[in-house]
Amino acid sequence: MGCRFQTVKPGGFKSDTTMEFSELQQITESNSRSIQALADRIAELTFIQQEAIEERRELREATLRLVNVAEGIANLLSSLDSDRPTILRKLNTIENKVDRLLESLGDS
Repeated sequence: MGCRFQTVKPGGFKSDTTMEFSELQQITESNSRSIQALADRIAELTFIQQEAIEERRELREATLRLVNVAEGIANLLSSLDSDRPTILRKLNTIENKVDRLLESLGDS
């Protein structure tokens, strides 16, 4: 059993085409396979995109942690710089006491 199709060729001329059921079935099956392949590829790309979104989120979080660490280091260095005179004074005081002790032991 055949199906009649009327197609329009370039220039507007009409042409009658007869296709057998088996030909239509083959075209339909081919189209179905193509659609399934496209759907599979879309699913794969969607999965890849979700992974990329997750990786970008993790990178943002890691970057923020690094910024916090860098700020902490900068604050620590600043604190050390401001404490340096105090530490040096304390070391000088200890050195003076040790010198006095040594002198007193040397006099005895």
